[in-house]
Amino acid sequence: METYKVRITNYINENKDLTFLLIIGGLYSLGLFLSNTFVNIYLWRQSGEYVTIALYNLGIYIFQPITFIIAGKMAKKVDRIVVLRLGVIFLSLFFLSVLFIGDAAAEFHIYLGSLLGIGFGFYWLAFNLLTFEITEPDTRDVFNGFLGVLQSFGGMIGPLVAGIIISRMEENFGYKTIFTISFFMFIGAVICSFFLSKREAEGAYHFKRILLERKHNLNWRKILNAHVFQGFREGIFLFVITIWVYIATGSELALGMFNLFLSGLSFIFYFVATKFIKPSLRKKSILIGAIILYAAVYILIFNVSYFALITYAVLIGIAYPIINVPYASLTYDVIGKAWRARDLRIEYIVVRELYVNIGRVVSILFFLLSVMLFKAEEIIPILLITFGAGHIFIYFFIKDIHLLADDNKEVIKKEEITDEKNR
Repeated sequence: METYKVRITNYINENKDLTFLLIIGGLYSLGLFLSNTFVNIYLWRQSGEYVTIALYNLGIYIFQPITFIIAGKMAKKVDRIVVLRLGVIFLSLFFLSVLFIGDAAAEFHIYLGSLLGIGFGFYWLAFNLLTFEITEPDTRDVFNGFLGVLQSFGGMIGPLVAGIIISRMEENFGYKTIFTISFFMFIGAVICSFFLSKREAEGAYHFKRILLERKHNLNWRKILNAHVFQGFREGIFLFVITIWVYIATGSELALGMFNLFLSGLSFIFYFVATKFIKPSLRKKSILIGAIILYAAVYILIFNVSYFALITYAVLIGIAYPIINVPYASLTYDVIGKAWRARDLRIEYIVVRELYVNIGRVVSILFFLLSVMLFKAEEIIPILLITFGAGHIFIYFFIKDIHLLADDNKEVIKKEEITDEKNR
C-alpha cells in the first residue's frame, strides 16, 4: 500500500514538473520573440553602425558557449533547476538593463550582448537536461508537441504584436513597452521555477574528454565540423537581414510581418518534414534544403526591396525545416551511439554548442574586419554569398557519416529547434 502511495505521489509530482516546465518554456519563447528581434533595431536606431550591431551579437556568441561549459559543470554539482533559474535571471537582467540604460544602450552593446549570451547558456543547458529528465517516453512527444506549438505561436505573434505596439507609439516608448512586458514574462518564469521538484546532481564532468573524443570517433568529428559551418551562416545573417528589412521599409510593423511569414511557414513545414523525411532521406533532404537556403541569398543581393525580403522569408521558412529536422536527428543519432553517451550526454551537448558558436564568432569577426576595411554596402553582399553557403558544406561532412544499426535505443531523442534567430 505504501509503495502504491509513493508511485501515485511521484506521478503527480512528475506531471506537475512537466506542466511548469512547459509554462516556463512558453513564457521564455513569447518573451524572447516579443523583444529580441527588435533589440538589433533599437541599437541600430541609436548608432546607425553595423559595427555596433556586430559587436553586440559577438558578445552573445562568445559568452553563450563559455556559459554552456560552466553550466554543464554546475549541472553535475548542483540542482539543475538552479542552473535554469540563473539563465532566466540573467535574461531578466538583460531586459532590465536595456530599460535602465535607455537611449544610451548602443554605448553598452558588448555588455548587453554578454548578458544575453550568459542567459542563453544557462537556460538552454538546463532546459534541455530537464526535458530529458522530467519527460518519459510516453509523455515526451506530448511535451515537445505542446512546446513546439508555443514556440511557433510566439514566433508568429510576438514580433507582429511588438511591431504594432512600436509603430503606434512615439519615439522609443514602444520599445520600452515591449522590453518591460518581456521582463515581467521572465520574472514569471523565475517564479514558476520554484514549483519544480529538486533534481539532484551526480557524476564527474568530463568536458575535455568529450572534446578529445573527436580524435577517436570519426562520426563525432564530422558532425562537429558540420556544426562549425552551420555557425558560419548563423553568425551574421540574423542582424544583417533584420537591419535590411528595417532599412528597406523603415517600419517595425513590416519587420513583424517578415517574421510572421517566416515562422508561419516554418511551423507548417516542420510538421511536413517530421512526417515525411525518413532516416533514409535525411542526407538528401539536408542537401535540398541547403540549396534552397543558399539560392534565397541571391534574391537579396541584387534587389533589397520589401517584396524580395518577403520572398526570402518564404524560402527560408521552407528550407530550414527540411534541413533542421533530419540534421538534428542525425546529430543525436551520432551522440546516442557515441562513447558513454548515457552518462556524458551533458558534455556532448556542451561540445556541440561550442563548435556551433566557433563558427558564429568567426563569421562575425570576418564581418567586423570587412566593414572596417571596405564600404558596408559593397562588402556585405559578398559576405552573405560567402557565408551563406555554410549549410551546403554541412552536407559534405554528413554525407559520409554511417551509423551501424543495433539494438541500442537513442539516448537523446531530439532537441527543440528554435532557430528563429538564424536568418
